[in-house]
Amino acid sequence: MKFGKRLKKQIEESLPEWRSQFLNYKELKRRVNAVVSSPAPSPAAEADFLTLLNAEVDKFNHFFLEQEEEFIIRQRELQERIQRAAEMNPAPDAEIGRIRREVVDFHGEMVLLLNYSSINYTGLAKILKKYDKRTGGLLRLPVIAGVLQQPFFTTELISKLVKDCEAMMEAVFPATLADEDTCHRRDLAVAEQTIFRNTVAALLTMQEVRSGSSTVGHFSLPPMTPLPESDWLLQSVQQPSPLIPTQ
Repeated sequence: MKFGKRLKKQIEESLPEWRSQFLNYKELKRRVNAVVSSPAPSPAAEADFLTLLNAEVDKFNHFFLEQEEEFIIRQRELQERIQRAAEMNPAPDAEIGRIRREVVDFHGEMVLLLNYSSINYTGLAKILKKYDKRTGGLLRLPVIAGVLQQPFFTTELISKLVKDCEAMMEAVFPATLADEDTCHRRDLAVAEQTIFRNTVAALLTMQEVRSGSSTVGHFSLPPMTPLPESDWLLQSVQQPSPLIPTQ
C-alpha cells in the first residue's frame, strides 16, 4: 500500500478529535510539485514548502506534549483509584468494571500516540525524499537530523507509561484467576471498548511502517519492538473471538 493511502486509512481509523493532527501529506506533495512545475525551481514555492513543513512539526509537538501531559495525570488518577478499590473489602463490582474499562482505553490511547509519532515521522521522511529527488536538493538529511530531537519523536516517556499501564492491567485482570467467568469478563470488557479496533489498527500500521521492505534505508524507523500486550490484541483481530465482531 502506498504511504498516502496508508496514512489516509490510519487517519480514518483514529480518534475523531485526533484526525486534524496528522501530517498534511497531500498538501506537502502539492507544494513539492509547485517547486518543480517551472523550468527553474521557484524560491517562493520552496519557501512555501518549508513554511508548511515547519508548521507541521510544530503541530506534532504541540499535540504530542499535550497528550503526554494528560496521560501522566490520568495514570496517576487510575493508580489512586486502583489503590482505593484494593483497600475496600470487598470492592464494588461496578467500580472495578469502570476501572477495567478505563485502563483498557488508557492503554489503547497511548498505543495510538506511539503510532502517531511513527507514522508522522515516516511521512516527513518520505516527503523529504520526494522533495530531494524532484528538486535535486539535499534537504532531507539536515531536516531529519532536527526531527530526531523533536518532542513528538521522543517517545521514551510514553513507552514507560505503556509498560506501567500494563502493570495496572495485570492488577485489574489478575492472570492467576483461571476460572472461565473471569476470562469471559476480561474479553467482554475489552470488546466493549470503541477504541479497541483503533488500537489494533495502530499496532498493525506500526508493524507495517517498521517492517523490512524495499524502501528501508538510513531514515527508516527501526523494527518495532512488540509491546507486551500487543500479541493478544493482534491475535484477537487476526483470529476473531465471537465476542468481538469482525464488522
